[in-house]
Formats: sequence, structure tokens, C-alpha cells
Amino acid sequence: MMLRYLFLILLLLYLLKGTSQPNVLFILVDDLGYGELGSYGSQNTHTPALDDLISDGVQFYRAYANSTVCSPSRASILFGDYPDLLGVPGVIRDIPLNTWGNLRDDVVSMPANFKKLGYQTALVGKWHLGYESPDLPNDRGFDFFKGFVGDMMDDYYTHLRAGVNWMRQNERVIEPAGHATELFTQWAMDFIDEKAASQQPFFLFLAYNAPHDPVQPPAEYLERVQERLPNVPLKRQKMIGFIEHLDASIREVVNKLKDLGLYEETIIVFTSDNGGALGHGANNFPFNGGKGDMLEGGIRVPCSLIWKSRMESAKIHRPFILMDFYDLLPRLVTGEITNSNGLARFIDSGSDEMIWVRREGHRFGGLAYYAISDGRYKILQNSPFESFRLYDLEKDSIELNPLQMREMEQRLLKSVTEHIQKSGNIPWQ
Repeated sequence: MMLRYLFLILLLLYLLKGTSQPNVLFILVDDLGYGELGSYGSQNTHTPALDDLISDGVQFYRAYANSTVCSPSRASILFGDYPDLLGVPGVIRDIPLNTWGNLRDDVVSMPANFKKLGYQTALVGKWHLGYESPDLPNDRGFDFFKGFVGDMMDDYYTHLRAGVNWMRQNERVIEPAGHATELFTQWAMDFIDEKAASQQPFFLFLAYNAPHDPVQPPAEYLERVQERLPNVPLKRQKMIGFIEHLDASIREVVNKLKDLGLYEETIIVFTSDNGGALGHGANNFPFNGGKGDMLEGGIRVPCSLIWKSRMESAKIHRPFILMDFYDLLPRLVTGEITNSNGLARFIDSGSDEMIWVRREGHRFGGLAYYAISDGRYKILQNSPFESFRLYDLEKDSIELNPLQMREMEQRLLKSVTEHIQKSGNIPWQ
């Protein structure tokens, strides 16, 4: 009789385990160039952790950030729409005369949707979508926040921005000691440890500041690169060391999942918020342009989706824009999509047109500039003062040879005009 009851208990536990929802880890890095990883063709940056992770999942070769700078791109990922339709056409700053967005109060965040599915939600790392309520992480669906509210750090060790400390645990100011990349890594592992024994799945948004400037690799990482690549300019050596430090940090987080037996049943996303900053030694090869540009180098980003137990490794060359994770991830955790073929069908069913926007002060005077693509053809401007240029991305992904195809240009221009009219209804101040 006891053996019969024991068998029934074990069967129930097995069935419960079989129907449990996967954890979700979304890793977003800051200003990582398309060509910085070995898995994307880098010849001088050693990124074994990310290359191994990407090899376990689906690798996107035409993944696009929603903007060429930080706040708009992050808004689109977390709220699932074009940034100017969310009230964030440009960078949000704690500077009244130089801030270009105000997140809409009525939009529902990705973590809020996960909470409805029974998930515990956390943000570790960079936020950059608002400096006070109701625009702080805890107001926007995160049960737990430990990280940096602001746009960038002036120093990765002091964590200050213009003399202000924006480090928080929930809404409490904290003063942690150490390199920000290492702090975020430790805090992420602490959260995973805490939730590992829970019957409730977690959604963890791990947002690193690196490799955004200032480019500050720990000394041992820079020394290693200088020994290996003595003829590379110092600026580039520092960027390589910075990325290799980030790679090692991400390995620690992935290994934590493996040590706890969670890796195969955790959905992992890895990507960047925009292209690399050329002025700080970034590599967006093989594309032209970088952060701030609507050229491919400014908006095409490394991106991978990993679900080891359910999805086979695959390579996808169809265009995919990061805001689509907002709809995709809930479909994965609820079982609507369970394999790489289902993922490919999801991407194929998406819109063919993609639009990019950035509004900015500085030399742009608060004006916006745009790009739009139907997947093959793309019109773009790299400042509000330029005319649109048309490119055929199938034949000229480096965007060297503008085309004279008036009908195509007018069709795309009509679409972006309609979008601008629609976004005009959305206040961003």
C-alpha cells in the first residue's frame, strides 16, 4: 500500500515538473557592435562564453534594434511597440532641456505580462526609462530591481553620473563597491539562487551597461589583450578587453543556471540595444555606420534565443525586430511555440515593414530622423537635415550605392509619413 502511494506521489511530481513553465533570462548589453563576437565573425575578440551560448540556440543574422540609441530601443523591447508610439522617440535624460521622451502611463510592460502568467519578475542592471515614479522599474511590472536608473556611468567603479549616484535597490539608494559589470553579474546570480527553490518561475531582465563608454576593462583583461594584440591601437585594445570581461561575466550567470540544473529549461535571450559606438573603438563589421546612424551598423545587432530542451540550433536570416520579443516570449512560455520551426513561422507572420526613429538635441536641435525598410529596400537619413537615401539590402548591405528608384522611394516614404502622423498623437514631454 505504501509503495502504491509513493508511486502516485512520484507520478504527480513528474507530471507537475513536465507542465511547469520555463524561467526566462533576457540579457541585454549596451552598444555591442554586430562584429564583436566570434560567432558573428570577429577575428580578434575572444568571446567563448557567448559563442557557446549562441551555438546552443537560434542565431539571428538580421536582428534589428528599434532605434540607434538606448532609451527608445529599450522601450520597444519592454513595451512591444515602436518607441515614438510609446512616448520615447529619443534618449531620456535627467536634464530638462535635453531629454527626448516620457514613457506613456497606459502601456503594459513585458514583466507585467509575465506576472499575469505567475512569474516573479526582476530587473538587474540598467533601466534608463525614467528617473522618478511612475516611471521606475517597480512601477512598471518588476517585483525586484537592483541596478542603475540613469543613462550612463561616468566611471564603472564609482557609478556616478555628473556627480549623482543613480544606483538603487528597488527605490532605495545604494552605494555598492566594485566594477558595475561584476556587480550586476553577482546580483543576477543572487536572484537566481534565491528563486531556484521556488515553485514559481522567474523572469529576469539582466541589462548590462557594458560595453557603453567609458570603456573600462579591469587591468588584467586589458593586459591580456595587449599581450595578444600588441599592434592594435589602444582604443581598440580597451574595447576588446571590455567585451571579453563582459563575456566572462555572462559565463558566470549561465554557469549558475547549469549548476542549479535550470539551464535546459530556461529560455535565454541575448542581444544589444543598438550598434557599437565607432568613436570608442567598436566593430560593426561588415556594415557601415555605428551607434547614432540609421545605417545597418547602427541598428543591426547580434541576437540569439536559446531554449536548450525545446529548440534545436538554427540560423535565421529573415529580418526580426527586437520589439517582437514582447509577443514571442509569452507564446513560448505558454507552449504556443515550442521549437525552432514554430519560431520561424512566427517571424514569417510578422510585418515586412520596420521603422526606426531617433529624436535628439545637440546638433540636431530636438528634431527627429528616420529609416524604414520592407526587408529588402530601405530608405534612411542619418540626421534630420539629410534627404532620404534608398538602398537594396540584398545587393548592398554595406549601403555604399544609393539607388534612384522613385516609385520604391515614394512607397516607403509614404509609409514613414503615415507613421509620423500616427506618432504625432503621442506626447513625449
